[in-house]
Amino acid sequence: MNLNNIHNIYFIGIGGIGMSALARYFKANNFFVSGYDKTPSLVTNGLEELGVAIHFNDEVEAIPEQIFDKEKTLIVYTPAIPKGHTEYNYFKDNGYTIYKRSEVLGAITKNTFCFAVAGTHGKTTTSTILGHILHEANLNATSFLGGIAVNYNSNLILGGDKISVVEADEFDRSFLRLSPNVACITSMDADHLDIYGEAEALTESFKDFASLVSDKLFVKKGLPIKGITYGIEEGADYDAKNIRVENGSYVFDIQTPFEFYKNIEINIPGRHNVLNTVVALAMANSYGVSLTTIAKALKSFKGIHRRFNYKIKTEHLVLIDDYAHHPTEINAVADAVKELFPSDKVLAIFQPHLFSRTRDFSDNFAKSLSKFDELILLDIYPAREKPIEGVTSKWLLEKVDSVNKKISSKVELIDNIKKSDAKVIVMMGAGDIGVLVNEVYLSLIK
Repeated sequence: MNLNNIHNIYFIGIGGIGMSALARYFKANNFFVSGYDKTPSLVTNGLEELGVAIHFNDEVEAIPEQIFDKEKTLIVYTPAIPKGHTEYNYFKDNGYTIYKRSEVLGAITKNTFCFAVAGTHGKTTTSTILGHILHEANLNATSFLGGIAVNYNSNLILGGDKISVVEADEFDRSFLRLSPNVACITSMDADHLDIYGEAEALTESFKDFASLVSDKLFVKKGLPIKGITYGIEEGADYDAKNIRVENGSYVFDIQTPFEFYKNIEINIPGRHNVLNTVVALAMANSYGVSLTTIAKALKSFKGIHRRFNYKIKTEHLVLIDDYAHHPTEINAVADAVKELFPSDKVLAIFQPHLFSRTRDFSDNFAKSLSKFDELILLDIYPAREKPIEGVTSKWLLEKVDSVNKKISSKVELIDNIKKSDAKVIVMMGAGDIGVLVNEVYLSLIK
């Protein structure tokens, strides 16, 4: 891929979190950037504020004139778009240069020292922590993130072209297009079975990714891949010890292969985030960043939007927003809430994401959701899928072992929440529940 002759970049699906990071990158590097997405969002609003032209109707006539300069234009698309997409097929039929998002990211980062964060859970948090550490260490790094970092109010941390930090996405085997120097694998739980078919195929894909790593590979202790290990009280190469909660923050000590460092403080909740922090610390430390510098950066890290974000935190009411959409992630949220609010009643609101994921992990979802005192289920968010007969939120709800459970429409959600006497409300999901969170927030602070 030669970007030297390219002046215009057009994104099909520009509102996707990974796509929008690339759009921000090209805009910052003085390309003409425009794109299409299905619906407006906070992400597209942010791009439009930067001067990116975006439209929301799939019509070739809506595309800016500059994009039709075929020799100077690159088309970037997300695999999530339907095969019948009018604009995509126009560019394909007329011989434009077209690449997937992952291919473009791979090309941008190929000539950098690339840190790649892989795993079925924890990618966004780990890569954002790592990007923040490198930024605070004044290194020449640009980080492409899968979430909006609170410190930067962006999913792109600009800093130069010597180092890159990327999420190595297993969906569609996209991470096999990267050239990582240092990488980590946080988890390999079965997911994306609509793509892989069997869990074993997903595992093999991670092994293929591991073989691409040229320098150091960090793996959570216990995973079936060789590498430098990390963990919590597991005797790993990088091992978190003496974890405790102090004034709402998590504090722990770290044992590395070379030194022991005390009292590292993070302001993001949950032992799963201690794990994410440990591997980000390990990757930065392996590049030469001192633990003193890392500890200072971690103390200033403010988190990521939709990753256990407190929308309300008062003595009488707590509202938490989280992207959790897999049973393992829901377990992590449940454990964190229990640790932070051990004596308070908790209401969980969950929007299942994908019919196939709901079907494939229904029993595990039921066990995870049974951990909360009360449960409200929204209808399944279809994303890229059509309904599967028999797979509904009502079907899932019947499997949940809880007395206080119900189905709710989006319209009735606020009324149903107000009927509850729970002090802690947790809203989870990867669909449009993120938009509903703000509506709930506004109704609760009135």
